[in-house]
Amino acid sequence: MPARAGIGLRAQHHLQVIAESPDVAWFEAHTENYFADGGAHVEALVHIRERYPLSLHGVGLSLGSADEINLPHMQRVRSAMQRFEPTLVSEHLSWISVDGRFANDLLPLPYTDEALRHVSTRISQAQDFLGRQILIENVSSYLQFDCSRMPEWEFLAGVAAESGCGILLDLNNIYVAACNGGYEPLCYLNAIDSGAVQEIHLAGHDRVAIEGVQLLIDTHGSPVCDAVWDLYAAALRRFGDVPTLIEWDTNIPTLEILTAEAAKADRLRADAHALAA
Repeated sequence: MPARAGIGLRAQHHLQVIAESPDVAWFEAHTENYFADGGAHVEALVHIRERYPLSLHGVGLSLGSADEINLPHMQRVRSAMQRFEPTLVSEHLSWISVDGRFANDLLPLPYTDEALRHVSTRISQAQDFLGRQILIENVSSYLQFDCSRMPEWEFLAGVAAESGCGILLDLNNIYVAACNGGYEPLCYLNAIDSGAVQEIHLAGHDRVAIEGVQLLIDTHGSPVCDAVWDLYAAALRRFGDVPTLIEWDTNIPTLEILTAEAAKADRLRADAHALAA
């Protein structure tokens, strides 16, 4: 995967990407959107994959859940990998199901030794089934569990060390969780092994007031804010050249706006190289 900026692929941009071959380094697709055996979306991704490196990013494995691993879902993920041959495959450090009932959100785990062992075991099982290493992404959070016994960054680092997975570091999620949880986002960056981070996500968020309390909500529906760009500059110094994704899932703009955000990320990377030199 090129150590440059890519963009999230959305269905409304399929035909434009195929027709114009925009100047972007790579694309990331949500795995579950391409489970079908055929159809226009699948055929479009086949054509795009012929021209660009691809990352598949999943949301449905619920690796932190106490439910049994969903083998039919995992089989579909493996089939998508075989069809599209992605360079990177990723999922989330979260759970979305309990007793077979699914929440429409990526829910954080309590940061305990028991949860760390549990999710690490399930990630190892997923990697064995899929036949490759996967990347695990940190998620946004809006509360702290009373039972947590370690900070999130220690939990994420422990999961990577125990399971052998790589890390997909979402800087917007770090910023959102840090502001909501009252800690310094740079503490998070400095605690993560630089060799474990194989992909970075950048996205936007919204600020809302709930019962008089200001919260940041991870919406992926707006440009990357200045504070997250600053965090990205720090991440470049910490982790070096890492493939970086502009993630935009709601209020989706034109392809030109997405490629402009990717170009900004590439300029920051070039600036970081110039400063290092």
